[in-house]
Formats: sequence, structure tokens, C-alpha cells
Amino acid sequence: MNEVQRSKIILKILNQIYPRTPIPLKHKNLFTLLVSVTLSAQTTDVNVNKATKKIYPKYNKPEHFVKLGRKRIEKLIKSTGFFKRKAKSVYLLSKQLLERHGGKVPNNFEDLEKLHGVGHKTASVVMSQGFGFSAFPVDTHIHRLAQRWGLTNGKNVIQTEKDLKRLFPKKLWNKLHLQIIYYGREYCKARECYGLTCKICTTCYPNRKTPLKTKKA
Repeated sequence: MNEVQRSKIILKILNQIYPRTPIPLKHKNLFTLLVSVTLSAQTTDVNVNKATKKIYPKYNKPEHFVKLGRKRIEKLIKSTGFFKRKAKSVYLLSKQLLERHGGKVPNNFEDLEKLHGVGHKTASVVMSQGFGFSAFPVDTHIHRLAQRWGLTNGKNVIQTEKDLKRLFPKKLWNKLHLQIIYYGREYCKARECYGLTCKICTTCYPNRKTPLKTKKA
């Protein structure tokens, strides 16, 4: 079975399990989506949502976070981990949005990736989930599963993104990246399956006998 055949099987199974893909990070607007994605680094969406549930009703614009200042932001987001670094990013990107973009989140990769702490993956999530632009954000789940499913060599997340974009139609990217994330959290977890037990792994590689070691993102 080649990668094109595997990609068709994967799509069929994912569409059966996840016909709908709600955005996992709760947000009020484009700015709070950007903040939530920034906070989601090295923690779970559940943790982020728990923290922002108390923050966003009162603070949901760049000017709110600039006025708060870094120390108060740190206290508000402490539960998400790495709070000093994240607070610095949220404060500075809020300041930059006000100074450069009139407080609005830019709708292009170039400007997004110039904001403090915003890398390609964060920009891709905002472009995809916020603006509906076709993008394929690759997180640790997607990077791991793409290797287990034989869709990439796992060299790095950049290569994984290129391979997935090559294999799947552009119109499917926004939904598909969420389907893979959900599947990775539920059925093909980092410390489970190892390419041996979930439905997609066993369908794509029925004769695989040894655990597959994947490269980290």
C-alpha cells in the first residue's frame, strides 16, 4: 500500500469518526484566539480554556492586556505553565498590534509571524481557524501520526507540513488538521498505540509487529 492509498483510507476513517470539528480553543474574537494559541504551548487546550474562561469576559482586546502589564498577565495565566515567557509574548504582541495594526489581528502570515512569540504554527492556526484561510498547522499530534501512518519521514515539522499538503486536497486542510489532532488525543496517543493498535495504524500497516519510534517535533 502506497502513501496515496493510505491517505484515502485515513480520510475515510477520520470522516466517519469526526464529521464535525469544533475549534478546541475557546475564544471571543480573533485576538483572543491568537492569545489562546500562544498560551497553548506545552500544555493542553483544556488547561488553556479553564484559564481563559475567567479572563476573556473582562479582558479580550489588545489594549486590555497592555493596560494589565506583564506581572498581572502572569498571575492570570499562571495555570497554563511557562507563564513568564507566555505573559511576555501576550503583552508584547498586544502592544505590537496596537502600534502596527490599529489593534486588529493581521490576516496574513508575514505580519502575524512578525509578532512577538508568534511562529509559523501559531500563525497557521489563526489563519485557518480565525480567517478560514487554507492552512495545515502541524502540532506534536499531527507530526507523530503522520509518521505512524507513513505520510512523512518525520525529518521535521516543516517537512511534515509539506508532505501533508502534497497528499491532501487544499479544501480539506482546515478540517483535516483538526480531525488528526482529535484522533491523536483519543486513539493514537503519544504513549499508546505506537503504530500497532489503533484502527488507522492497523489498517494501513496490518503486518507491522514492532513499535514505531517517531521523531519529535
